[in-house]
Amino acid sequence: MSLSCSDQSIRPNKMQSASLPRGVEAVRCWCGDLCKVKEVTDFSDWLGMKFFMCANYESDPPESISAYLRPPSPPPLCMYYRWIDTELPDWAVTEIRERGRRAWASLDLEERRAKAKAEEKAEQKKEWEDYCVEQRAFIDDMIRKNQEEKLRLEEVYRQREQAREAERERKREMARAAKVVEEAGDGKGKYPRWTQ
Repeated sequence: MSLSCSDQSIRPNKMQSASLPRGVEAVRCWCGDLCKVKEVTDFSDWLGMKFFMCANYESDPPESISAYLRPPSPPPLCMYYRWIDTELPDWAVTEIRERGRRAWASLDLEERRAKAKAEEKAEQKKEWEDYCVEQRAFIDDMIRKNQEEKLRLEEVYRQREQAREAERERKREMARAAKVVEEAGDGKGKYPRWTQ
């Protein structure tokens, strides 16, 4: 039993030549010529299903310049097509299931990779934050030690300055005392004053 060909929206776009199944008679298209048999290769709800289509083209098919580069064929002349198969062949059902399984496996793998990447990123962020905290603590400790060293040196310099000032004051006192003694002296000594 063949399906109606009135709905052109579901006419397959990707197909390959196929053989006529046993027990199926060839039909003629609206042009009056025998139809050719094609098999759907597009991954869709009709994968592997065979159908009749018009064997004539609206224009001459372009010549292929390479086995790898084939230009698209022009559309059929009368746009006739009629399904031969009414359900998917077993291999197509298996292929669809396998592709679905692979798609889900790929999706699961992508999700696991994304999760692992997010965890790695979070771990790197945590390590960076811990490093920043450690560096901040190290810098704060260095600042504290520098402040303490600065205060200690200031105290040492202050004490040295006080010691120098005390020494200067002691020498000033000695100089004042010597000056007073000299001024108080009568100048009668063993030697003249100018020699003392």
